[in-house]
Amino acid sequence: MSMVGHHQTRVLALANQKGGVGKTTTAINLGTALAAVGERVLIIDLDPQGNASTGLGIDHRPVSTFDVLSSHATLAEACVATHVPRLSIAPATIDLMAFEREATSSGGKHYRLRDCLAVMTAGEDHENTTTYVLIDCPPSLNLLTVNALAAADAVLVPLQCEFFALEGLAQLLDTVEEIRVRLNPKLQIHGVVLTMYDQRTSLSEQVVEDVRRVLGEKVYTTVIPRNVRVAESPSHGKPVLLYDYRCSGSQAYIRLASEVIERERRMRAA
Repeated sequence: MSMVGHHQTRVLALANQKGGVGKTTTAINLGTALAAVGERVLIIDLDPQGNASTGLGIDHRPVSTFDVLSSHATLAEACVATHVPRLSIAPATIDLMAFEREATSSGGKHYRLRDCLAVMTAGEDHENTTTYVLIDCPPSLNLLTVNALAAADAVLVPLQCEFFALEGLAQLLDTVEEIRVRLNPKLQIHGVVLTMYDQRTSLSEQVVEDVRRVLGEKVYTTVIPRNVRVAESPSHGKPVLLYDYRCSGSQAYIRLASEVIERERRMRAA
Protein backbone atom coordinates (compact mmCIF):
# COMPACT_ATOMS: atom_id res chain seq x y z
CA MET A 1 0.00 0.00 0.00
CA SER A 2 2.82 2.41 0.75
CA MET A 3 3.67 2.63 -2.97
CA VAL A 4 0.35 4.35 -3.60
CA GLY A 5 1.17 6.95 -0.97
CA HIS A 6 4.58 7.44 -2.53
CA HIS A 7 3.12 8.13 -5.95
CA GLN A 8 0.66 10.69 -4.72
CA THR A 9 0.87 13.97 -6.60
CA ARG A 10 1.82 16.90 -4.38
CA VAL A 11 0.66 20.34 -5.47
CA LEU A 12 2.63 23.37 -4.30
CA ALA A 13 1.56 26.93 -5.13
CA LEU A 14 4.36 29.51 -5.31
CA ALA A 15 2.68 32.68 -4.17
CA ASN A 16 3.48 36.22 -3.11
CA GLN A 17 1.43 39.21 -4.18
CA LYS A 18 4.60 41.28 -4.57
CA GLY A 19 6.31 41.10 -7.94
CA GLY A 20 10.03 40.60 -8.40
CA VAL A 21 10.58 38.34 -5.39
CA GLY A 22 11.81 35.33 -7.34
CA LYS A 23 8.59 33.29 -7.69
CA THR A 24 9.11 32.32 -11.31
CA THR A 25 12.86 31.79 -10.87
CA THR A 26 12.11 29.51 -7.93
CA ALA A 27 9.40 27.61 -9.84
CA ILE A 28 11.75 26.95 -12.76
CA ASN A 29 14.84 26.04 -10.75
CA LEU A 30 13.16 24.14 -7.93
CA GLY A 31 11.25 22.20 -10.60
CA THR A 32 14.51 21.43 -12.40
CA ALA A 33 16.28 20.37 -9.20
CA LEU A 34 13.37 18.09 -8.21
CA ALA A 35 13.37 16.52 -11.70
CA ALA A 36 17.14 16.02 -11.44
CA VAL A 37 16.70 13.79 -8.39
CA GLY A 38 14.09 11.67 -10.16
CA GLU A 39 10.78 13.38 -9.39
CA ARG A 40 8.28 13.92 -12.23
CA VAL A 41 7.44 17.60 -12.19
CA LEU A 42 4.82 19.75 -13.89
CA ILE A 43 5.00 23.53 -13.68
CA ILE A 44 1.67 25.27 -14.24
CA ASP A 45 2.24 28.82 -15.43
CA LEU A 46 -0.66 30.95 -14.13
CA ASP A 47 1.01 34.33 -14.69
CA PRO A 48 -0.26 36.13 -17.81
CA GLN A 49 3.30 37.38 -18.38
CA GLY A 50 4.28 33.78 -19.06
CA ASN A 51 7.83 34.18 -17.74
CA ALA A 52 8.09 30.60 -16.51
CA SER A 53 7.28 29.41 -20.02
CA THR A 54 9.81 31.74 -21.65
CA GLY A 55 12.43 30.92 -19.01
CA LEU A 56 12.15 27.24 -19.95
CA GLY A 57 12.52 28.03 -23.66
CA ILE A 58 8.87 27.46 -24.59
CA ASP A 59 8.01 29.91 -27.37
CA HIS A 60 5.28 28.08 -29.25
CA ARG A 61 2.19 27.73 -27.05
CA PRO A 62 -0.75 26.39 -29.06
CA VAL A 63 -2.58 25.37 -25.87
CA SER A 64 -2.23 27.53 -22.77
CA THR A 65 -3.41 27.47 -19.16
CA PHE A 66 -6.15 29.91 -20.21
CA ASP A 67 -7.56 27.24 -22.54
CA VAL A 68 -7.42 24.76 -19.66
CA LEU A 69 -9.17 27.04 -17.14
CA SER A 70 -11.84 28.00 -19.66
CA SER A 71 -12.50 24.30 -20.43
CA HIS A 72 -11.32 24.43 -24.06
CA ALA A 73 -8.53 21.94 -23.39
CA THR A 74 -7.39 19.46 -20.76
CA LEU A 75 -4.32 20.01 -18.63
CA ALA A 76 -2.69 16.97 -20.24
CA GLU A 77 -3.17 18.59 -23.67
CA ALA A 78 -1.49 21.78 -22.49
CA CYS A 79 1.63 20.07 -21.09
CA VAL A 80 4.81 20.64 -23.06
CA ALA A 81 8.09 18.79 -22.47
CA THR A 82 11.10 20.98 -21.60
CA HIS A 83 14.85 20.48 -22.14
CA VAL A 84 14.94 19.01 -18.66
CA PRO A 85 14.08 15.30 -18.46
CA ARG A 86 10.97 14.62 -16.32
CA LEU A 87 10.04 18.34 -16.25
CA SER A 88 7.09 19.62 -18.26
CA ILE A 89 5.16 22.87 -18.23
CA ALA A 90 1.62 24.00 -18.95
CA PRO A 91 2.49 27.39 -20.50
CA ALA A 92 0.72 30.73 -20.07
CA THR A 93 -0.24 33.39 -22.57
CA ILE A 94 -1.50 36.95 -22.13
CA ASP A 95 -5.06 35.58 -22.62
CA LEU A 96 -5.02 34.70 -18.93
CA MET A 97 -5.72 38.39 -18.27
CA ALA A 98 -9.28 37.68 -19.42
CA PHE A 99 -9.86 34.78 -17.02
CA GLU A 100 -11.30 36.91 -14.23
CA ARG A 101 -13.88 38.41 -16.61
CA GLU A 102 -14.66 35.15 -18.35
CA ALA A 103 -15.01 33.15 -15.12
CA THR A 104 -17.38 35.42 -13.22
CA SER A 105 -20.26 34.30 -15.41
CA SER A 106 -20.07 30.62 -14.50
CA GLY A 107 -20.19 28.49 -11.37
CA GLY A 108 -17.32 26.73 -9.61
CA LYS A 109 -14.87 29.41 -10.67
CA HIS A 110 -12.57 28.91 -7.67
CA TYR A 111 -12.14 25.21 -8.35
CA ARG A 112 -11.38 25.22 -12.09
CA LEU A 113 -7.71 24.36 -11.65
CA ARG A 114 -8.33 21.80 -8.91
CA ASP A 115 -10.82 19.97 -11.13
CA CYS A 116 -8.50 20.04 -14.17
CA LEU A 117 -5.67 18.63 -12.03
CA ALA A 118 -7.92 15.86 -10.71
CA VAL A 119 -8.78 14.80 -14.26
CA MET A 120 -5.10 14.78 -15.28
CA THR A 121 -3.83 12.75 -12.32
CA ALA A 122 -6.72 10.26 -12.61
CA GLY A 123 -5.66 9.61 -16.21
CA GLU A 124 -1.99 8.99 -15.44
CA ASP A 125 -0.61 5.46 -15.31
CA HIS A 126 1.35 4.29 -12.30
CA GLU A 127 4.75 4.50 -14.02
CA ASN A 128 4.34 8.08 -15.17
CA THR A 129 2.64 9.74 -12.24
CA THR A 130 3.45 13.41 -11.79
CA THR A 131 4.92 13.59 -8.28
CA TYR A 132 5.15 17.38 -7.96
CA VAL A 133 3.02 20.14 -9.48
CA LEU A 134 4.43 23.64 -8.97
CA ILE A 135 2.01 26.48 -9.71
CA ASP A 136 3.62 29.80 -10.60
CA CYS A 137 1.08 32.39 -9.41
CA PRO A 138 0.72 35.96 -10.70
CA PRO A 139 1.96 38.76 -8.42
CA SER A 140 -1.47 39.60 -7.03
CA LEU A 141 -4.16 37.93 -4.94
CA ASN A 142 -6.63 37.62 -7.82
CA LEU A 143 -8.87 34.80 -9.06
CA LEU A 144 -5.91 33.01 -10.67
CA THR A 145 -4.06 32.92 -7.34
CA VAL A 146 -7.23 31.81 -5.56
CA ASN A 147 -7.54 28.94 -8.08
CA ALA A 148 -3.95 27.94 -7.34
CA LEU A 149 -4.49 28.01 -3.56
CA ALA A 150 -7.77 26.10 -3.86
CA ALA A 151 -5.95 23.38 -5.83
CA ALA A 152 -2.77 23.22 -3.73
CA ASP A 153 -1.72 21.01 -0.84
CA ALA A 154 0.66 23.69 0.40
CA VAL A 155 2.03 27.16 -0.33
CA LEU A 156 5.69 27.94 -0.89
CA VAL A 157 6.40 31.65 -0.37
CA PRO A 158 9.46 33.24 -2.00
CA LEU A 159 10.45 36.33 -0.02
CA GLN A 160 13.02 38.84 -1.16
CA CYS A 161 15.68 39.95 1.32
CA GLU A 162 14.69 43.60 1.28
CA PHE A 163 13.44 46.21 3.68
CA PHE A 164 9.68 45.68 3.29
CA ALA A 165 9.85 41.90 2.98
CA LEU A 166 7.62 41.16 5.95
CA GLU A 167 5.10 43.84 5.12
CA GLY A 168 3.24 42.04 2.34
CA LEU A 169 3.69 38.69 4.02
CA ALA A 170 1.01 39.27 6.66
CA GLN A 171 -1.54 39.94 3.92
CA LEU A 172 -0.56 36.77 2.07
CA LEU A 173 -0.79 34.65 5.23
CA ASP A 174 -4.24 36.11 5.91
CA THR A 175 -5.33 35.16 2.39
CA VAL A 176 -4.00 31.62 2.80
CA GLU A 177 -5.90 31.30 6.07
CA GLU A 178 -9.08 32.60 4.43
CA ILE A 179 -8.77 30.11 1.56
CA ARG A 180 -8.17 27.33 4.08
CA VAL A 181 -11.37 28.19 5.92
CA ARG A 182 -13.54 28.84 2.88
CA LEU A 183 -12.24 26.71 0.01
CA ASN A 184 -9.46 24.28 0.88
CA PRO A 185 -9.22 22.90 4.44
CA LYS A 186 -6.04 20.91 3.70
CA LEU A 187 -4.00 23.96 2.65
CA GLN A 188 -0.78 24.45 4.65
CA ILE A 189 2.21 26.76 4.48
CA HIS A 190 4.99 24.55 3.16
CA GLY A 191 7.68 27.10 3.83
CA VAL A 192 9.16 30.52 3.14
CA VAL A 193 12.29 30.73 1.01
CA LEU A 194 14.44 33.84 1.28
CA THR A 195 15.63 34.97 -2.15
CA MET A 196 18.07 37.54 -3.57
CA TYR A 197 20.25 37.39 -0.49
CA ASP A 198 23.28 39.67 -0.73
CA GLN A 199 25.94 38.70 1.77
CA ARG A 200 27.68 42.06 1.32
CA THR A 201 24.84 44.00 2.93
CA SER A 202 23.88 44.04 6.58
CA LEU A 203 20.27 44.61 5.44
CA SER A 204 20.02 41.13 3.93
CA GLU A 205 21.34 39.63 7.16
CA GLN A 206 18.85 41.71 9.18
CA VAL A 207 15.91 40.55 7.01
CA VAL A 208 16.93 36.92 7.42
CA GLU A 209 17.06 37.34 11.20
CA ASP A 210 13.70 39.13 11.33
CA VAL A 211 11.91 36.60 9.13
CA ARG A 212 13.34 33.66 11.09
CA ARG A 213 12.33 35.30 14.36
CA VAL A 214 8.75 35.83 13.18
CA LEU A 215 8.22 32.57 11.27
CA GLY A 216 10.66 30.18 12.92
CA GLU A 217 10.51 26.65 11.51
CA LYS A 218 8.49 27.78 8.51
CA VAL A 219 11.58 29.35 6.94
CA TYR A 220 13.75 26.99 4.90
CA THR A 221 17.39 26.77 5.95
CA THR A 222 18.46 27.33 2.34
CA VAL A 223 18.75 30.96 1.29
CA ILE A 224 18.90 31.80 -2.43
CA PRO A 225 21.74 34.25 -3.12
CA ARG A 226 21.66 37.18 -5.49
CA ASN A 227 23.53 35.65 -8.42
CA VAL A 228 24.32 36.94 -11.89
CA ARG A 229 23.98 33.48 -13.47
CA VAL A 230 20.47 33.08 -12.03
CA ALA A 231 19.51 36.44 -13.53
CA GLU A 232 21.04 35.64 -16.94
CA SER A 233 19.68 32.14 -17.43
CA PRO A 234 16.04 32.97 -18.40
CA SER A 235 17.20 35.03 -21.40
CA HIS A 236 18.81 31.80 -22.66
CA GLY A 237 15.56 29.90 -22.09
CA LYS A 238 17.23 27.65 -19.53
CA PRO A 239 17.02 26.99 -15.82
CA VAL A 240 20.21 28.09 -14.08
CA LEU A 241 21.01 24.43 -13.31
CA LEU A 242 21.44 23.82 -17.06
CA TYR A 243 23.03 27.20 -17.72
CA ASP A 244 25.69 27.02 -15.00
CA TYR A 245 25.43 24.01 -12.72
CA ARG A 246 28.32 25.04 -10.47
CA CYS A 247 27.24 28.59 -9.64
CA SER A 248 26.03 29.45 -6.15
CA GLY A 249 22.45 29.91 -7.35
CA SER A 250 22.25 26.40 -8.83
CA GLN A 251 23.72 24.84 -5.72
CA ALA A 252 21.21 26.72 -3.55
CA TYR A 253 18.25 25.40 -5.58
CA ILE A 254 19.58 21.85 -5.29
CA ARG A 255 19.70 22.28 -1.50
CA LEU A 256 16.20 23.77 -1.50
CA ALA A 257 14.88 20.77 -3.45
CA SER A 258 16.25 18.33 -0.89
CA GLU A 259 14.74 20.44 1.90
CA VAL A 260 11.36 20.40 0.16
CA ILE A 261 11.51 16.62 -0.20
CA GLU A 262 12.56 16.23 3.43
CA ARG A 263 9.65 18.44 4.57
CA GLU A 264 7.31 16.39 2.42
CA ARG A 265 8.45 13.23 4.21
CA ARG A 266 7.81 14.81 7.58
CA MET A 267 4.40 16.19 6.53
CA ARG A 268 3.36 12.78 5.21
CA ALA A 269 4.56 11.01 8.35
CA ALA A 270 2.58 13.45 10.51
